[in-house]
Amino acid sequence: MTPSAMRSYFVPIMIETLGEAWTHGVRLTMRCAWGKQLGLKSIRECIYTKELDMETLICTHGAAFPISMLASRLKCPRCDSRRVIIIYSFQRNDLSSKAVGW
Repeated sequence: MTPSAMRSYFVPIMIETLGEAWTHGVRLTMRCAWGKQLGLKSIRECIYTKELDMETLICTHGAAFPISMLASRLKCPRCDSRRVIIIYSFQRNDLSSKAVGW
């Protein structure tokens, strides 16, 4: 196999704002990060997870809003905790099906 045939078509993309994420088809999911303990007392862990609507986020925060600040603006609706994390999901481009003509 020649080096040109082994070339990767992966291009790294820096996605920092909501507008860039929406343009590249990134899906954002919020997950509650409230743990199993409150001090020395064991409590039930909150497992709330919800995919965020990108269009609503852009309408409310603006396209230039940094994704790194998004978690500080969210709150879990189930347990009212401000400890949330943002999970990025990238849509896979299936180049093989486009190359074959499917």
